Amino acid sequence: MAGLDGRVALVTGASQGIGRACALVLAQAGSKVAVCARSQEKLEQLAQEITSAGGEATPLKMDVASEDEIKSGAKAAIARFGKIDILVNNAGITRDQLVMRMKRADWDAVIATNLTGPFLLIQAVIGSMVKQRWGRIINIASIFGQTGQAGQANYASAKAGLIGLTMAVAREVASRNITVNAVAPGLIETAMTSVLPADLKEGMLKSIPLGHTGTDLDVAQAVKFLASEEAGYITGQVLKVNGGILMG
Repeated sequence: MAGLDGRVALVTGASQGIGRACALVLAQAGSKVAVCARSQEKLEQLAQEITSAGGEATPLKMDVASEDEIKSGAKAAIARFGKIDILVNNAGITRDQLVMRMKRADWDAVIATNLTGPFLLIQAVIGSMVKQRWGRIINIASIFGQTGQAGQANYASAKAGLIGLTMAVAREVASRNITVNAVAPGLIETAMTSVLPADLKEGMLKSIPLGHTGTDLDVAQAVKFLASEEAGYITGQVLKVNGGILMG
């Protein structure tokens, strides 16, 4: 796929699951990758895997709930590679509870990581993209940001907000040849979804027209497409990677 050789990507939540798959796929397509997460050990293992395969990566410890770590991490990535072309806002957490029992701290933690973090990361890298008049911002949302989900008022609100952020920023930066899109996964086999109640997963599985769950690579391939030159006329969109469970 054209357009990724020589590009520089920053991927958050890259130590496992969808983020890790995105980092590997973008590196395989020719991008240099700054991999960011809270686990330095896992990041170093991922960076080594990428470099052993002939790619280039740098591990950057980053908690996206920390504005200071976001700023320092983005600066370190730009210092290392000279620019940021592609931002993948993937890092996310859950703190599930019925709304009548949800603690304010659990609401705040999810909003801080899943919505405020991506906002701050966009601010941290947008100058590099504007300067070169090229950029791809890809936010990993969720089907629950489109449908809601009982017990996940904080998570669903953050992901719905991320979709709104995607469209707002897309309008702001389109004139600079920067696209901003979201990918909304459905039921994907990851560490995060492994803790979902069995009855919830079973009910969702029955509702998936394709009849099976997705993988982290399914999401990563969608991210790679949106990061490419071929997706240059797509912005402000939500690409559903959900097996058909939500259409339209």
